[in-house]
Amino acid sequence: MVETESMSHVYQHLANELMTHKAEAYVHIGDNRDDTLRYLSAFNGPDRDYAFVFADNEAILCVPDSFEAQAQREFVGDKIIELQRSERTSAVNRAFEVLDMVGNVRQILIPDSTTYAVYHELADSQYKIKTGSNLWPTRSIKTPNERKRIAAIERITESAMARAESILASATISENELIWKCKPLTTDRLRREINAHLARLGVTDANNTVVGSGPSCAELHYNGDDLIRPDRTVLIDIAPQDSGGYYGDMTRTFVPGILQEWEREVYAIVSEALKAGLERIAEGPGIKANSVHRRICDSIESHGYETGDVDVGLYHGTGHGIGTRLHEPPFFSGDRYLNKGNIVTIEPGLYDPSRGGVRLEDLVVITDDGYEKVVDYPLSPTPEVRVDSIMTRC
Repeated sequence: MVETESMSHVYQHLANELMTHKAEAYVHIGDNRDDTLRYLSAFNGPDRDYAFVFADNEAILCVPDSFEAQAQREFVGDKIIELQRSERTSAVNRAFEVLDMVGNVRQILIPDSTTYAVYHELADSQYKIKTGSNLWPTRSIKTPNERKRIAAIERITESAMARAESILASATISENELIWKCKPLTTDRLRREINAHLARLGVTDANNTVVGSGPSCAELHYNGDDLIRPDRTVLIDIAPQDSGGYYGDMTRTFVPGILQEWEREVYAIVSEALKAGLERIAEGPGIKANSVHRRICDSIESHGYETGDVDVGLYHGTGHGIGTRLHEPPFFSGDRYLNKGNIVTIEPGLYDPSRGGVRLEDLVVITDDGYEKVVDYPLSPTPEVRVDSIMTRC
């Protein structure tokens, strides 16, 4: 097993799930879009079905032909079986062959996410099928290797943010436009520069890069094309994905040009709310996730702004777990307790759709005595040049 120490608790959890459900095997059929399958195997497979089987305390991966070498590099379990295309054997049938080899399997456990077609192929067999496996209690506690992966992609996220900030800082102001490389700077141009930078560093933007300017900052997932105007907020949210499916996540807001009174005030309020959320997390494992949300909301409301289902103010969640899903438990809207090893975002925001918005987001690891930031990117509304070779001359 490639990564026995860091994955042993995951497979132990599967063994416990089998005991709870009185099943002898766990079977998971999916493709590379299945984040749970990628989590269990660390295998970035193809866009056609393959199978993961856990039985008799062994983790077995059935991979399509031509993917065995990749699986040998990536799979964190015990055994790899190649599924030959010429055999015309489906991933489900290959899983059955594995179960036959294990023997004494009467009941199999499958995830709730199993597709309708796969479920009926599994059900049309000698095995009794049970659904309802729950990996989240274990999955939300990140292994040492997962922490390294998330830290690595967050450093790439940090680099992309530095690229974006430097472009804003080096752009020149001409009347009511920002000019960069002799052309007006728009949200789409800046987004494409960010995404190209991520690609150069070997990760995908996963269609998650948000760039808003002025009023479009108040649209939480803005992906349109808008002129970036001086003296207005520019909100940048970057959440790339690495080859193994793990995500980074960071948001900063800048004001190129002159920092106006409203922008200065709102930035200060959101900065204070971020600090309030971090202070709550600093109390250590065992606090409820929604208590962090409440602390952030209290901070914002103390300045006269509303939170919740409002038109102006804070109208989104203030944090979530991250891993092979961009948004995964623990969510700050729930009363789940935060535990050592959780990696979560803290992301307060404040918006006025007629003017703009500010959001600040940091990624932290819950530790024995509080938290550690995964990276520590500066907090400042005034953009600075942080990387070299940002060309501005025509």
